[in-house]
Amino acid sequence: MSRYPAEPDYTHGADEQAGVLLTNLGTPDAPTPTALKRYLAEFLWDPRIVELPRPLWWLVLHGLILRTRPQRSAQAYKTVWTEVGSPLLETTLKQQVLLQRLLSERLPGPVKVVVAMRYGRPSIQEGMDGLRAAGCRRIVVLPLYPQYSATTTASTFDAVAACLSRLRWIPELRFITGYHDDPAYINALANTVSGHWKRRGTRPEKLLFSFHGIPRKGWVKGDPYPCQCHTTARLVAQHLKLDDGDWQVAFQSRFGAAKWVTPYTDETLRIWGREGVKSVDVICPGFPADCLETLEEIGQENRHNFLSAGGRGYEYISALNLGTDHIDFLAGLVMRHVQGWPEAEPDWDAEKREDCARMSLRLAKEQGAEH
Repeated sequence: MSRYPAEPDYTHGADEQAGVLLTNLGTPDAPTPTALKRYLAEFLWDPRIVELPRPLWWLVLHGLILRTRPQRSAQAYKTVWTEVGSPLLETTLKQQVLLQRLLSERLPGPVKVVVAMRYGRPSIQEGMDGLRAAGCRRIVVLPLYPQYSATTTASTFDAVAACLSRLRWIPELRFITGYHDDPAYINALANTVSGHWKRRGTRPEKLLFSFHGIPRKGWVKGDPYPCQCHTTARLVAQHLKLDDGDWQVAFQSRFGAAKWVTPYTDETLRIWGREGVKSVDVICPGFPADCLETLEEIGQENRHNFLSAGGRGYEYISALNLGTDHIDFLAGLVMRHVQGWPEAEPDWDAEKREDCARMSLRLAKEQGAEH
């Protein structure tokens, strides 16, 4: 059997269009131990996530972690699960609809937006297959990770590259590696914070920017993620005209015994509570859609950490989610990356392209092609 199978239903002169693969981290299929075990096995086996020798890590993962962690994680997921299912998947699918609508309005030529998750479903393979079936010969991959990290962005690239490595006809690919300091992204975050304060009618003593953490050794080896997190927070704070003492960056969701980048979100909130800080708002700029890490870990667990340490007021500021500023920014980001492609050219002419396609098919058949 050929390693590179025939292109399915290939026809000379077939319609082509641009595609967007909108990706996020992923989610289990259900808030159950069985579903969590399957999801965590895929997630934690990724060498981008855990950089340990595979035989050793296999023993730890299957001998210990997957025997205990799925049960605890399932309980956490149950607290945020909705009637529709995973909040992350639900929001990402809605983002896809809105992004599709804006791009269809703004691009002269056709474009197809598809959602894929790095772990779980719909998978990267399913997303790429969907774009391929739609005739997308030019693809923009947009991982919803504003700050680049090898554990997220690079892992997505690995999965996309693995899909492409099996194709006979590889599409043109443009991969967006991050947007941590993009002015429109910063503006959307600042508007979210200021809008939250305006609705409440007051500002807290402290604003905490909480980002997902990474092991410190990754940062030491050259992962720019923590630096980009600090840049994002600083730019938002400047936009909001905050003094240095009014805000801070911290990192959440550490796992295992290794040292991760500091300061830690939970420890920071406990310290603030003990030191007499009475009110805190927390925003998570690295999460473009609310998920377990924001709704449960920040919205519930860390609320308890702060209030039990002496704090009185604690509010989580929702992710950008479906905000108009956010979707408009994502559309603009894609528009920049499709420049030079036929679909972005103002003289796009569907009828002319159809004529060219028919001629291509006729000429191919004259040379002996079957279809």
